[in-house]
Amino acid sequence: MSLWLAWFSGVRELRAACSRASTFGWMCLALAGFCLRIDRAGVSSWVRALSLHGAAYPRLLHLCHSPALDLERLTTCWVALVLKLFTPVRVAGMRVWVGDGFKAPKEGRKMPAVKKLHQHSANNTKPEYIFGHSFQAVGLLVTDALGAVFAVPISSRIHEGVVFSNRDRRTLLDKFVQLFLPLARHGGQPSLLVADADSACAKVIRPLLREGHHLLTRVKPGAVAYALPPERTLGQRGRPRRYGDKVPLQALWERAADFLSAPSPVYGERDVTLRYAVHDLLWRPAGTLVRFVLLDHPTRGRLILMSTCLSLPALDLIRLYGLRFKIEVSFRQAVYTLGTYAYHFWMKLMKPHPRTSGNQYLHRTDQPYRDGVRRKLAAYHRYVQLGCIAQGLLQYLALAHGPAVWAQFKGWLRTINPHQAPSEAVVAQALRDTLPHFLLTAAPDHDLKKLLIDNLDHERASPLLMAA
Repeated sequence: MSLWLAWFSGVRELRAACSRASTFGWMCLALAGFCLRIDRAGVSSWVRALSLHGAAYPRLLHLCHSPALDLERLTTCWVALVLKLFTPVRVAGMRVWVGDGFKAPKEGRKMPAVKKLHQHSANNTKPEYIFGHSFQAVGLLVTDALGAVFAVPISSRIHEGVVFSNRDRRTLLDKFVQLFLPLARHGGQPSLLVADADSACAKVIRPLLREGHHLLTRVKPGAVAYALPPERTLGQRGRPRRYGDKVPLQALWERAADFLSAPSPVYGERDVTLRYAVHDLLWRPAGTLVRFVLLDHPTRGRLILMSTCLSLPALDLIRLYGLRFKIEVSFRQAVYTLGTYAYHFWMKLMKPHPRTSGNQYLHRTDQPYRDGVRRKLAAYHRYVQLGCIAQGLLQYLALAHGPAVWAQFKGWLRTINPHQAPSEAVVAQALRDTLPHFLLTAAPDHDLKKLLIDNLDHERASPLLMAA
């Protein structure tokens, strides 16, 4: 019962995003459905997981399409709740965020923003090209008292596939920065964004530096930096040089005297010694001095990291970049445990798009059609945002109520370890096991209990739920 009380106390903090009490009630049921469902078949799986009556399906479907659930306000409330519930990973007074892209396979020809996408992964089990939605996601790194680190999903948005105006010149990197900066402004503290190599450009670095944030990323092997310009002599004519000699980063590997050896700070690695070298050079996309860390790992090979923060030691930068993989773990849980991207919303009036690569240009369509596409994209975003919140709530229970989760977990795991924080799947199973007890022992006027009982289908409910 304590797990459900803690879960609902967090959900209450999101009430401000709902314009009506009924909207908040259906949002609670949607979040509970995310946490409890076993299959990942869209909204209908929420109905099955909670044993709701059939009339709940269109109402939950309407929730994802309704402006009564304010998407931006919901995201703002979620960021505030995450900062309240979790302990963010900090380095040099900065919160650490992670960002990455995610491709959700979708075959629907009447789903806006579906396009042909290239898979960058080297995994040979994935096709090189798929049809789907291209998301960009941001997460916050948090930790517990034992040092376990999670990437709490904060927001995920579709940033390509549909072009409403041919005058819109924004790139994916521009949209990614516009997604991240409003999130990082909460709390008024500087942040460090850990991203992939595509972010090592002026479109990302300069907006971050203007607001006091920093970037940690990987640079491509053929990148070029510049030394500091030579000092001007007295009376020298001409404009002062901004950059000195060109320095190909690949050439720095040949300077063996600059390398140091140290135990690997990457999580999960023991008895691993790596070599690294630090060079502070001018980076033209940033227009300022940045720190490059050349990393020679005995098994993972060579890597060049770049950070706009010159005060961070090299080993801290290596450790933080290793934590970027946590967002990949978060994606895996979102796909296989919660089904965050398993929506199936079709647009009835949409013109089926051909099986060709490229965006869908809508600047020549009429206004009602464009409004319909915007409404459908907002439904996708509400669904995914609710999935991010549900996953974050499971992570909160894992970190703050780990012993209670293990005590209520009735399943079996070959590698069970009660001394570690449980996974989202374990927490979800514990919530499923304790739901009848919560309905039986909670106060009759408890809001969540009333919501569940009022919408329960007595003919399909399990005997335990009926007994409760």
